[in-house]
Amino acid sequence: MLKRTAMRYEKHVFVCLNERPPENPTGCCKAKGSEEILNRMKEEIKKRGLNKKIRINKAGCLDQCAKGVSMVVYPEGVWYGRVTKEDVGEIVESHLVGNRPVSRLRTDQ
Repeated sequence: MLKRTAMRYEKHVFVCLNERPPENPTGCCKAKGSEEILNRMKEEIKKRGLNKKIRINKAGCLDQCAKGVSMVVYPEGVWYGRVTKEDVGEIVESHLVGNRPVSRLRTDQ
């Protein structure tokens, strides 16, 4: 029997990659650039050598597409909306490294 050791991350970031039909009135995160944001976050975390402490995950619908691109950071449960690729560095530096959520992007307050 194989012994598995669970890797424990300090933080998990879930980025919505939900895709809805173009006629859907709420839109979708994927059409708003979530895939590029996910990839940039992964690159930034890896570049900083944080990929053993912080996990960037794809997420299905977070039910926040009207506020997309949406993401949530655990264990804090901080929700972000209207995230752009330009916001990635600030989220990584301020929240993921410095433990200070980016207030202007929060949708959970």
